[in-house]
Amino acid sequence: MTVELTDAGVELEPDASRVIARLFLPGEGYTRTGSRAGDIMDRIESVPPDRLGAAAQRILAEFGPRHEGFVELLRRHAATVAFRAGEVPTMDPDREIVLGAAFTAEHSVEAAALCNPSAVRHPDQSGLAPRQLRLAVALRAIGEGHVSSIAFATAVIDPVAGWSFEGRPLPLVAATVSEGDWTRAHFRAALESEGRLNEVSGAIVRALPAAFRSSQIETAISAVPIELAQRHDTREDLDVIRAMAWSAYRAGFEPSSSLGQRVLLPAASDETNGMEDARFVLFTHPDGRTEYRATYTAYNGHEIAPRLIVSPDLVDFAVHRLSGPAARNKGMALFPRPIGGTMFALTRTDGENTSIARSSDGLSWADIAVLHRPDELWEIVQTGNCGSPIETPDGWLVLLHGVGPMRQYSIGAMLLDLDDPTIVRGRLTEPLLKPLGHQREGYVPNVVYSCGAVEHNGTIWLPYGIGDQRIRVVSVALDALLAAMTPVQPATP
Repeated sequence: MTVELTDAGVELEPDASRVIARLFLPGEGYTRTGSRAGDIMDRIESVPPDRLGAAAQRILAEFGPRHEGFVELLRRHAATVAFRAGEVPTMDPDREIVLGAAFTAEHSVEAAALCNPSAVRHPDQSGLAPRQLRLAVALRAIGEGHVSSIAFATAVIDPVAGWSFEGRPLPLVAATVSEGDWTRAHFRAALESEGRLNEVSGAIVRALPAAFRSSQIETAISAVPIELAQRHDTREDLDVIRAMAWSAYRAGFEPSSSLGQRVLLPAASDETNGMEDARFVLFTHPDGRTEYRATYTAYNGHEIAPRLIVSPDLVDFAVHRLSGPAARNKGMALFPRPIGGTMFALTRTDGENTSIARSSDGLSWADIAVLHRPDELWEIVQTGNCGSPIETPDGWLVLLHGVGPMRQYSIGAMLLDLDDPTIVRGRLTEPLLKPLGHQREGYVPNVVYSCGAVEHNGTIWLPYGIGDQRIRVVSVALDALLAAMTPVQPATP
């Protein structure tokens, strides 16, 4: 049965003017002094005061309006390199501005592409008409060097006008990053999951309090017995342990900023090359308390790993490490509530099948079963989810992606049992959406992909990326989508 989709008539494209300013340290190379940073400081020191004053005014006038707290940022960057001058008097303001600017560069977070959206109910529903719904939409923003960040937009669904994106204000605002929180049990599980639980790490775990902050790892490291500390391979162990401790962090924004201004930039060593494909969900605890949760793929240029974001309000975010045999690949998506006291997630642990995993704490995940294998030609290479399951009276609606010949990505769907999500009740045998016509072209051709749809007033609204480059939206009646599914008979023992 063919399912009729309605195009919302909106498109969100990358905007190269959405920039943040960040610390820039030029490569060292060979110089007379052995330090390019030192040479740059010497050159700035030799510039006459009147020229420095004019340069400082020009920098502030040209770049100040593009960044929040620009003067303070330049001062921080100047302080980062000022130690090279030794014990010197307080720097005059103009010289400080120019020095800071010499070690600052703009980064356009979505200069290359904007794709793979994940939509969820916005925490602020004020000012809306009846039956309207405001959405928070997480976006994969791809910038210079193919580095991905998590950006945001807002949208409103109206029963008559349909889907509309609200304005994306400037300037862009980066988070203030601080150390994260651990439990000793979680840290031990993470070490074990990475195959790093040995005598050295075991001694450190024993020295940790039951709950600790990332910086407290140094106190525990100091407790390593001297005979272990002096082993030739201990340094590598300690580097890994420190990096793991700091992979948990907090990222917070000023509440006065709008969601569309905020961007989560890579902050930990295991995500230096990107934070990819965040799948957000409004998670409800058994006591009725809600919070936003998301999984994303951390990429350091060599390895990938799923990570967890938890936020009460999309202002303050806590980033956690995931562990366990099910937390090893891309494409993890959380169910929006526990089922029978257990948390569930969709996974693609083996790289090609859509599977389901469970957890008691939301941090350590174990595989349960394969839900769907790539049976149809349009998904013959691999299959996985397109975001968190959507709860309906008939079951858990799961949007899927399938990869077929010529690495063409299409979107399908299946339905899981409401009480036992390891049971598949039905699925589409043909794609719901596939790249056709102009939607074949993009940064990565022949791809349509989503990280999360929403249901509102009996309609499924599906934002999706085209060619890993830009975003459009379609909608489909929930009843029609469910009716088009082919029933799946339970497997016989």
